[in-house]
Amino acid sequence: MKTIIKYFFFFFVCFSYAQTSLNYQTPPKDILELADVDLAPGVQIDSKGEYMVLIYRNQYKSIEELSETEMRLAGLRINPVTNIGSRTTFYNNLKVKKTTDDSAKQVIGLPENPRLSGFSWSPDESMIACLNTTNAGVEVWILDVKAAKASKITDTNVNANMGSTISWFKDNKHLLVKTLPSDRKPLINTSIAVPTGPTISVSDGSKAQNRTYQDLLKTPNDEFNFEQLAHSEIKKVSINGASEDFLPSAMYRGISFSPDGNYVMITKIKRPFSYLVTYSRFPNESVIYDTNGNAIKTVNDVPLDEVRPKGFMATRLGKRNMSWRADKPATLVWAEALDQGDPSVDVEYRDAVYQTDAPFNGKPELLLKTKQRFAGINWGNDNVAIAYDRWWNTRNTKTYLFNPSDASQTPKIISDRNYQDVYSNPGSFVNSKNEYGRYTLEMDGNKLYLMGDGYTKDGQFPFVDEYDVTSNKTKRLYTSTYTDKVENLSSAIDMKKGEILVRIESPTEYPNYYIRNIKKKNNLKAITSFDNPFKSLKKVNKRVITYKRDDGLDLDGTLYLPLDYEEGKKYPMILWAYPREYKDKASASQSTSNANEFVYPYWGSPIYWVTRGYVVLDDAAFPIVGEGSEEPNDSFRTQLVANGKAAIDAVDNLGYIDRDRVAVGGHSYGAFMTANLLSHSNLFAAGIARSGAYNRTLTPFGFQSEERSYWEAPEIYYSMSPFMHADKMKTPLLLIHGVADNNSGTYPLQSERYFNALKGLGAPVRLVMLPKESHGYRAKESIMHMLWEQDQWLDKHVKNKKKENKKIENKPSKVKGK
Repeated sequence: MKTIIKYFFFFFVCFSYAQTSLNYQTPPKDILELADVDLAPGVQIDSKGEYMVLIYRNQYKSIEELSETEMRLAGLRINPVTNIGSRTTFYNNLKVKKTTDDSAKQVIGLPENPRLSGFSWSPDESMIACLNTTNAGVEVWILDVKAAKASKITDTNVNANMGSTISWFKDNKHLLVKTLPSDRKPLINTSIAVPTGPTISVSDGSKAQNRTYQDLLKTPNDEFNFEQLAHSEIKKVSINGASEDFLPSAMYRGISFSPDGNYVMITKIKRPFSYLVTYSRFPNESVIYDTNGNAIKTVNDVPLDEVRPKGFMATRLGKRNMSWRADKPATLVWAEALDQGDPSVDVEYRDAVYQTDAPFNGKPELLLKTKQRFAGINWGNDNVAIAYDRWWNTRNTKTYLFNPSDASQTPKIISDRNYQDVYSNPGSFVNSKNEYGRYTLEMDGNKLYLMGDGYTKDGQFPFVDEYDVTSNKTKRLYTSTYTDKVENLSSAIDMKKGEILVRIESPTEYPNYYIRNIKKKNNLKAITSFDNPFKSLKKVNKRVITYKRDDGLDLDGTLYLPLDYEEGKKYPMILWAYPREYKDKASASQSTSNANEFVYPYWGSPIYWVTRGYVVLDDAAFPIVGEGSEEPNDSFRTQLVANGKAAIDAVDNLGYIDRDRVAVGGHSYGAFMTANLLSHSNLFAAGIARSGAYNRTLTPFGFQSEERSYWEAPEIYYSMSPFMHADKMKTPLLLIHGVADNNSGTYPLQSERYFNALKGLGAPVRLVMLPKESHGYRAKESIMHMLWEQDQWLDKHVKNKKKENKKIENKPSKVKGK
């Protein structure tokens, strides 16, 4: 009886907390000047490096935009008025620039108040098609790149709710466009509709261990609305605006032309729908049509994909990853599982890859088998192609050199490595456009090329290599030698000439694009000159520090000192991190931090607080390692606390901080990390946890990198859940969550229930629910208020924290900067 009374008292307390009404706030001037700036444009460059299109957008949406009508169905978020994704990023201006010119030309003819998206180059790269969203709907516009002139080619009748919306014909004069169907029925207002019966779900005994997806279909009314919004007619539209019917109304998802342009593969969704998985796993069929809309052949018919074997590497049976072979006129390629899609089945080969040529009636031809799950192909020619596979449990990836014309030749494994081992990464093969306008391997006889990020134990030195497919030998052609900047190798322009597109930046130099000739010394041509919008951070003291965990594991983080730093003074610190799981200590100890990267305070960054008198340790390494038979999560809490202590020790040993005034924060899994650190250590004065998950029993079929279900490892789910240890939490915690979070597992309920528990147990906690926001925040009002909340919290509980009589053990750590 006492237990029951205690339970009801706890329940009452948990649900009787006070609410605070508060209008949107803005952060202090120092933060606002960094958070509210005009962004430099995005850049799209043609494959020859001749023309570039600059695309501009506002940094944030407005809360009014996020408040537009939204329907959440089968993993989609749709504005049913405009018929486009309700969270689409829109661009509001375009300029065109020849890479040899000093200035860009304003595009003329743009619509009034542009809301542009879905940019698609024509096959000959003379034009770009895009969508423009108005209050009434979506239109298609065409940009003549050379003339820098835009024109509208459709009315506001485009359906951009799902999959491919616009696709170019090979002639550069026509597009396939999905439009609203004439037979669309009025949508059901589910908030007022009278139910006609209960919603019933049935299990036939098959295991369906899916992630906890959000935005799923829930009722027959949802099914009806999804079907209406997914239906389109496909029109053939010319660049002068003439339109003709191509295919009648159906739930079209994907549209893909063959490289020669003579065929188009169109995928459409079918019933039955699912209440367990998103639309990408609904039944679907793929049909090949000619350019007049005549059906040639159904090449794939996929049933409802609700039930799969257990494991991250599980997959469905049948043809999957179907696509066109990029080096052939019209050849289809796909993979099929040889292990029943079940990772637990012991087989020599996991997948087989097949092909079939037009008219797609012949017997499928085997190309190769992969030892692990197939992960893609870089096509070259009849004799040379590169294939990849991958296996999550071992973090292994293999690269195969194979002959597409002779399956009897055993593919040669040219790389077999742990993909988390960044120091051993050989780079990515360079591609260029072929005669079909598709990207295939850049080849010079038997020579291929690779570009790599160039991470090493001594720093980052991006490179270009030449690989000989005959001798299997690699020759280094270029290595970036910057020690005070970062040179990112973006793409090849002309490998025969040695021209590549690069982006160069430094901590105070905004990233800009250049054309480098790797065959000539000192040959670097600037093609953009974007200004630094964050000038107040130009004098920030930034460096990467390295240090050791108590078990000897090497760690690192990017350290920023306050703008008003005075030597000898002790400052409060913000530690910001995100845990990552590894299967070996060697990979976990590698560093990809570069002190020469530009200081970019994006919306969720902690860097703003260097203007407010804080030391910031950003992107602190928080590896969770499980070697051999041990899984990383078997010792999650222990390693988490060890990572936190090592970071604080490292900065404290440098003499910068008052270790009694250290805050920890993170977003998503970083929020989960934060709550655990506050529950199981006394290292921190306060925490900030944004959009996290805190009760792992609400994600019972795995989470993050945990494959085991709750019923297989209940102790792991219990020990890792901060909710289960709410009674141990006494440290001030700021919880922030988007009310419309769409991320798998991080339901808004997670923060609400965790707050209820902490409040009921007397912990100092504040919950801020941001209206209309998803997992990442978009509205200017939300982000400014979030920054204000964080600043207020840090000011009260960290910077001006009252001194307490406590002693934290401080084991010295070896620290060095770079």
